[in-house]
Amino acid sequence: MSTDFQQARISLGARLRELRTGAGLTGRDFATRLGWPQSKVSKLETGRQTATLDDLRAWAEGAGCPEAAVELQARLQGLESRSRSWRRQLAAGHRPVQDALAVEFERSTTLRAWEGAMVVGMLQTADYARHVFARYADLHQSVRDVEDAVRARIRRQDALYGPGRTFHIVMWEAALHTAVCPPAVLVGQLDRLSGAIGLDTVELGIVPFGAPVKIPPANGFWIYDERLVIAEDWHAELWLNDAESVALYRKVWELLADSAVYGARAHRLISRARAQLDLA
Repeated sequence: MSTDFQQARISLGARLRELRTGAGLTGRDFATRLGWPQSKVSKLETGRQTATLDDLRAWAEGAGCPEAAVELQARLQGLESRSRSWRRQLAAGHRPVQDALAVEFERSTTLRAWEGAMVVGMLQTADYARHVFARYADLHQSVRDVEDAVRARIRRQDALYGPGRTFHIVMWEAALHTAVCPPAVLVGQLDRLSGAIGLDTVELGIVPFGAPVKIPPANGFWIYDERLVIAEDWHAELWLNDAESVALYRKVWELLADSAVYGARAHRLISRARAQLDLA
């Protein structure tokens, strides 16, 4: 869990405790008033559990401060806008997640991406994407709407061929070799990457194995113009729109991009990875 997210949850818990004690109620009395286990009151106040909107409305009512519900809900929305758990996002499957990303792509003109583990979604073939979505559906035990998610991802790639947007994508060479799919599918994916190098809307860089790097490669992320960063972790996505965070991720991206090769040199790395599959 991100430090920022946890600190925000602790801060919300402190505010909840302030409302309860302001009403002159012990944790046990308050739990009884709301019909909750005392452990729930304790977890919410100490930041060990994330409140729901209904929890916050009930808390404000129970503390005799119904007008505080708006403030509490704003705190929660600010907290959730930064960390969006996969458990909640995937409750209805992968398709809604893809649709939400499509909105951000539509709003943006300059997009930057870093990915160290696999080919970025914007350049994935349908077959490759199918295997990626299936792997994550297995991990999170989510709704298996794989085909709907694949179609949504491929539709989003239309932005690669229209005017008005540029994509600056940097990947680690490891992404060319990650066997998240059968060899025949990976061959097709590598051919797709080779073709992307020739697009006038795409600048594709690859950080070779052994290249000096100014910062260790870590989790994948996208930067949408200078207004939003979406970074992925195993448990959640971080949506960061404060200027300080966006500037930090932009600096990280530039440090990684400085170690990348482009054009013909990138094409040679892709061809080398493909040749290894042909020999396997």
